Amino acid sequence: MTRKCICEICNCGRHHCPHQPLGFYDKTLKPCLLTEYHDKYPAYGGIKPRESFRPKREFLSNRGRMEGTSTFRTDYIPHEITHRPERLQHEYRPKSGEVDHHTTYKTDYSPHQIKPAESMRPPPTKPGKGGKIDTVPTYKDDYRLWDIPKRKTKTPQAYCPPTARFGNPSTFQDDYGPKGYALTESFKPPYAPKISDVPFDGLTNHKIAYVPHPLGERYVRPRDEYKPSDKPFDSITTHRRDYRGLHGDPTKSYKPEHGKVGSDAPFDSSSEFRDRYQAWPVTLPYVHKHPDYVQPDGPMDLNSTSHLDYVGHKVKPPAPFKPASARKIHAPFQGSTTMKDDFKSWEMKKPEIIKRAEEIGIPHAKFDDLTTFKANYVPHPINPPQSFKPTNAPLHSTTPFDGGTLYRTEYIPKRLEICPASYPTPPGYVYESTDARGHRFFHKVTASEENLAVPNEMHHPKEVAVAS
Repeated sequence: MTRKCICEICNCGRHHCPHQPLGFYDKTLKPCLLTEYHDKYPAYGGIKPRESFRPKREFLSNRGRMEGTSTFRTDYIPHEITHRPERLQHEYRPKSGEVDHHTTYKTDYSPHQIKPAESMRPPPTKPGKGGKIDTVPTYKDDYRLWDIPKRKTKTPQAYCPPTARFGNPSTFQDDYGPKGYALTESFKPPYAPKISDVPFDGLTNHKIAYVPHPLGERYVRPRDEYKPSDKPFDSITTHRRDYRGLHGDPTKSYKPEHGKVGSDAPFDSSSEFRDRYQAWPVTLPYVHKHPDYVQPDGPMDLNSTSHLDYVGHKVKPPAPFKPASARKIHAPFQGSTTMKDDFKSWEMKKPEIIKRAEEIGIPHAKFDDLTTFKANYVPHPINPPQSFKPTNAPLHSTTPFDGGTLYRTEYIPKRLEICPASYPTPPGYVYESTDARGHRFFHKVTASEENLAVPNEMHHPKEVAVAS
């Protein structure tokens, strides 16, 4: 009795057993050879790669004149074009009888008696009875004044500028001594052109090695003479020749006529709301009335707490500690500073600009306005190249189009086969065991096991008719 795995039973190459990672730790098992690639693709010896059929890039000349024919021009057969038949639409006919204007709302709705909603506004609160209010604040009861002594003010002193010269030199004046300005000497070599004593001969490699060759006359292709046609122009176009006018009635409109929809009876202006609505009395909300303002008798007392309790003190304004402004001094301004006394400016000369000597002198003769192009150019006649493009003329044929193809004549519908490995249990096999690598093995059904087999859920498909 031979065992087979799903990998061996499958004939489409899409079914295989799951390879468990635990099988790699089993040293007693042989390597897994149940794969489609190992069975269908055996190993071969050294095989050279096939040669490329791509043409080589070579220049082909003198191939003759181009015929101007293509596969489309030789095989295409024009056919007569027929108009597509128009789809006939049926004439609209309105239905007979009257329209019932009853709605589901009128038939199914039953009115109910509803009480008016109660107001959610809280009851109004009345102000309390009048009484005497204690107007003494906490500030007056807890706050006590402190005896703060007066602050002594400092007598201002007038600023007097010193008359002697400031004799403390700075660190910059002690350490830095003025030095004279000296131009840096340039170590760059002078730019002087090297003039040779040998006269210039004007010979170049082109003049020495060039050998002129005579040019032959250019071949000029003669142009074909135009020969007008002897037949008269009939002025018949493709549209005039192939178009066949069809006489018919003009298209009719399928839009229904605009008739009056409704009744001529006068509008009674009655609605369901007016017929069935019952108004109930509504009480107005309570509005609190403020008492009228009564002006008090007698004059108004404008004294405040600050006016009555505040005691004024005579305090002199504080004198500023800022020194007296320099504008008030009438002494003459001394314009001498340490910088003017110790630093003496010296004369500086701007370095001269280095100019290069002109190599090419300016000619004084008159310009002759003659270039090399004008002197050596020889004009030649221009002949436009002849176009080898074929004329755009359609090819017509009277033979009918043969629509037969190899697919229509030689195609034979085949039965769709289902891979036996796609079933839960392959037909004709019985599950036996599963190894450590995850391969499920089956053996063929014997005569005794065939009676106990359970039919699969999947069925074989019937033949499918394919239309081309």
